[in-house]
Amino acid sequence: MKAIFIAFDQAYYEQLVDDLHNMGCRGFTAWQEVQGRGSKTGEPHYGSHAWPSIAGAMFVMCDDEKVDRVLNHLKALDEATPKLGLRAWVLPVEQTI
Repeated sequence: MKAIFIAFDQAYYEQLVDDLHNMGCRGFTAWQEVQGRGSKTGEPHYGSHAWPSIAGAMFVMCDDEKVDRVLNHLKALDEATPKLGLRAWVLPVEQTI
C-alpha cells in the first residue's frame, strides 16, 4: 500500500476525484483550501488580492501496482495545463488500522 500526497490548483478537484475512482484508488482525504507555492515554478496560491487562486490537497491510499498509472496520469494533467500547478509525492504505508 502507498499513500500519494497531491497538491493541485482547485480547478482540478472534481476531475481528480473522478479519475482516481476510475483508476481504483477509492480512499482519500482532501483539503479543498490550502495555500502554497511551488519550489521551482508556478504561481503562488494564497487566496489573496494579489494572488487570488487557491490550492487543494489530497492524501490518497493506493495499491502498489496502481501507483505508476496514477503518477503518469497526474503528470499528463500537469503537462497539459502547467500554469495551474499539480505535484505528487509517494509515501510508503507501513501500517493501517
